[in-house]
Amino acid sequence: MKERIAQRSNILPGISFVMMMVALYLVFIYVPTAQGMGIMVQKVFYFHVPLAWLSYLAFTIVLVCSGLYLWRREAKWDIIARSSAEVGVVFTALVLITGSIWAKSAWGYWWTWDARLTSTLVLWLIYVAYLMVRSFAVEEDRGARFAAVFGIAGFFSVPLSALAITLWRTQHPPPVIFEGGLAPEMLFAMLFCVVTFTALYIQLLTQRISLRQIETEIDQISQNLSYQGG
Repeated sequence: MKERIAQRSNILPGISFVMMMVALYLVFIYVPTAQGMGIMVQKVFYFHVPLAWLSYLAFTIVLVCSGLYLWRREAKWDIIARSSAEVGVVFTALVLITGSIWAKSAWGYWWTWDARLTSTLVLWLIYVAYLMVRSFAVEEDRGARFAAVFGIAGFFSVPLSALAITLWRTQHPPPVIFEGGLAPEMLFAMLFCVVTFTALYIQLLTQRISLRQIETEIDQISQNLSYQGG
């Protein structure tokens, strides 16, 4: 597993960099500015939407790996879940930031207690709490179990956030990607940005897993040295 991660970590940064450069070209040069939309509103859109979808993906990985950890009790699943939660929290924070930038340009204010915005904030807080539960546990195994249960139970916030614009009245725009509301150039740029941010997520997750494994090995060595010294 370590060899595969090492090989991917050597390739993914280059791929992600090239894709990000192409995505920036598409967003800022290739795609025309839509009528009735300011430049800031439209450009943020191409980053905000992929970040939101990738945050949902990251927390779905937490759900799956948490379940696998409780089933198999293998440390690798806890490592993947924890690493994905860390990346997901960063992505969700960026969703909130880019959403606030978009709201200021489109609505005239940075924040409102809209159903989508509020549910996304709750989503972020839940997985921040997950990381706190995992980080501050005194016993490693018990902390992994508690975090796995928390990661599974907290997943309810993902569909709640994703479906908020259909469950309640909201100022948030409808999902124009699935309703055919985008011009072909805009749709292509949006889908390319989704793929680009997916590659970025895989790269960040891979690197975080590798670092977490190194940290685990260092902790084990330290415990063995302490045991031998005692």
